[in-house]
Amino acid sequence: MGGAAVFSYGSAPGNTVAIGLAALALTIAAFALDGLDGYLARRLNLATPLGAQLDVLGDRVLENIFFTCFAVCGEISLWIPVIFFVRGAITDFLRGLAATRASMTGEGEALFRKAWLLNARWSRRLVASRASRVVYATLKCLCFCALGVEWLFRHNQFNPGSITVDQLRIAANFIVASTVLFCLLRAAPVFWEGRRDFLALARPVATQTAPAQPKILRATSRPVAAAR
Repeated sequence: MGGAAVFSYGSAPGNTVAIGLAALALTIAAFALDGLDGYLARRLNLATPLGAQLDVLGDRVLENIFFTCFAVCGEISLWIPVIFFVRGAITDFLRGLAATRASMTGEGEALFRKAWLLNARWSRRLVASRASRVVYATLKCLCFCALGVEWLFRHNQFNPGSITVDQLRIAANFIVASTVLFCLLRAAPVFWEGRRDFLALARPVATQTAPAQPKILRATSRPVAAAR
């Protein structure tokens, strides 16, 4: 649905009012279904590691294509999709390092899935908590909808000097800035704690700590006592 919304914004000129309204509806539906999908997976106990990774991948693709589309349309600076792309690439790289180190040290998959290997409590609350994810998704949805409304006004030849359009642009810029700041804020703990995994895996393999092997107890050979 997100792809269909972006395609609508980039389609040939026509009934721009209908196109803009359809794109807004598809944007809201895409985020609503994304949230519903995660809720049902947890509610029905259908969550899997693969599903969690696909959810992250879908979020990355959705935010990148939306921000790239609005940058191409001239609604936002080109630096904004660059920031989101670089931030997503670095955080995913650091989480990959964390998962690799967890498998090498025997920390286990459960810890990685529970808190993304973030040790500090404030880091887990800021990055992995449900409240943080809901706020981030809401900000992105508001951001894309505000930019969509601005696109709708611009392509229907509204007077750019009117107070309504000016206020709309200011509101859209404020929401975009808030989304970027919260995005970087959520990435900060991953950057900070990811340095330990980066430095640990930068050492030669021979010097890294191998996972502890379970001790095997061998029975002592004893002569069989005679029956009494």
